[in-house]
Amino acid sequence: MLIEIDFQSDEAIYMQLRNQIVLGIATSVLQEGDTLPSVRQLADDIGINMHTVNKAYAVLRQEGFVTIDRRRGAVVSIDDNKAQALEEMRCRLRVLLAKGMCKNISRDEVHALVDECYDMYE
Repeated sequence: MLIEIDFQSDEAIYMQLRNQIVLGIATSVLQEGDTLPSVRQLADDIGINMHTVNKAYAVLRQEGFVTIDRRRGAVVSIDDNKAQALEEMRCRLRVLLAKGMCKNISRDEVHALVDECYDMYE
């Protein structure tokens, strides 16, 4: 999996890393049981601090996308807590929709955008 970090972005590097791994899982580039690179290896490959990779892996573990195994490292292991995932989506979506309302984005435009994005993962 190719990880690309935008060092000019306002988004924290650990969140960019987390988002790219989640996208990799959603698009089946990463599968359940796949081992992610070691913290040291990924930090060296990308050119970032090991603590940044550690933080991204910790967030992924907390969100139920990976488990941490002492011998294997970070392993893709999807937590199937659908209710929790829906609640998280609801919270984030409320803010995104509020931003869209402020910019006069219509319901139809939102639906079209959701369909477009959803189709990327099927």
